[in-house]
Order: sequence, then structure tokens, then C-alpha cells
Amino acid sequence: MALDKIGIAKRIAQEVQDGTYINLGIGIPTLVSNFIADDINVVLQSENGLLGIGPFPDEEDIDADLINAGKQTVTTMNGSSLFSSAQSFEMIRGGHVDLTILGAMEVSENGDIANWKIPDKMVKGMGGAMDLVASADNIIVAMQHCSRSGASKLLKECTLPITGLKCVKKVVTDMAVLDILPEGGFKLLERAPGISVEEIQNATEGKLIIEGDIPEMAIN
Repeated sequence: MALDKIGIAKRIAQEVQDGTYINLGIGIPTLVSNFIADDINVVLQSENGLLGIGPFPDEEDIDADLINAGKQTVTTMNGSSLFSSAQSFEMIRGGHVDLTILGAMEVSENGDIANWKIPDKMVKGMGGAMDLVASADNIIVAMQHCSRSGASKLLKECTLPITGLKCVKKVVTDMAVLDILPEGGFKLLERAPGISVEEIQNATEGKLIIEGDIPEMAIN
């Protein structure tokens, strides 16, 4: 059975390492903040000017003025800071974000990402995506493995306007966890519970590398 959005976020939360500064993109990535282990201390950064974001608030604790880049209400951790988006982008462009977790419409086997524009559809703009993919050392993508029409979104080459080239390190989809190798190719690491390797092969257009038995994801 393919993972839902919460399942993808839970699996990505397992990739979070203690002491890191992390930017969470709009969509599934923002859910990751709810599933970071209690013994892991990280600092979550948002390009609209927050450092030290906490989990989503309970209904009685919502502050409509306290939002992330996706306009979702959030909480703050002890020691958090609020500042201008200009300062936030200085942090990003200065290489001070260790991990960026983004959504995507397409990812290529070389690690290219397309996540900001579909031709002929109105968009508000690039946002912080291009700065984030150009500056972070580690980029993990959270996405659906296939489009609504069933077409693969893990491709040989991206067909949509590119956000960044050869920058994605890992992809977590509703079907699988995959590393993107430096020489190119999606290396299959784990599969979603109930999903077979054959199903993942059929859903992946790009080069898929399979070595040995592929375990199921362990998601609590």
C-alpha cells in the first residue's frame, strides 16, 4: 500500500540528524516538523523570517500572525527568532542551512529538480526554491512517485522548467526511498509496506538500481 502524505513525512523525519539547521518547503515537507524524534535537537528555518519553528499548534494555541512560508500557522521553540525575509535569504545563500526538504513535480536520475512551474499555468513566482537548492549541501525531496495520470515523476530528464541541476541527494515517495548516485541513477533503498520492487520498477522512468533484497520502510 502506497504511503499517504503523513507516511512520507514520517519517513523523512528519520533522516533528520541532531544539531542541524533545516528548511522545510511548502506541502509535505512542512509535516516533517511534527514527527522529529524528541531526542533530536534541530533548528527549523523558514524563508519568510523564522528560525526555531516548532510543530503545528493545537487549535486553541493558533496565532494567525505566526506562519511559515506556506502560510500555515506554526509554533516557535525556546530561543526562536523573527526577522526579515532579506536576512533569511542571507542565511540560505550563505550556506548556513544544512538540510533542505522540498516537494517536487519531477526529479531526474541526475538529481535535477523541477518544482516551481507548469507551463501555461499561473504561478506567484519561484519563491525561495532556487536559492535553497543552490545553497544546501543535502537536499531531500518528498513527492508522489507518479502523477494523477499514472506517469512517472522520477525521470531520465526533467521536462518541466528546472529549479536546480544535480542537487537532489535523496527522494522519498509514496512508494520508495531512493538515493541519487553521483554518477546518476535512482538507487532503491526501501519500499513502502506492501509495495513490490516490480511495482516500483514499472513506476520509475529513470534508471533504477536494485542491489540485493530491498526492505520495507519501518514507519511507526
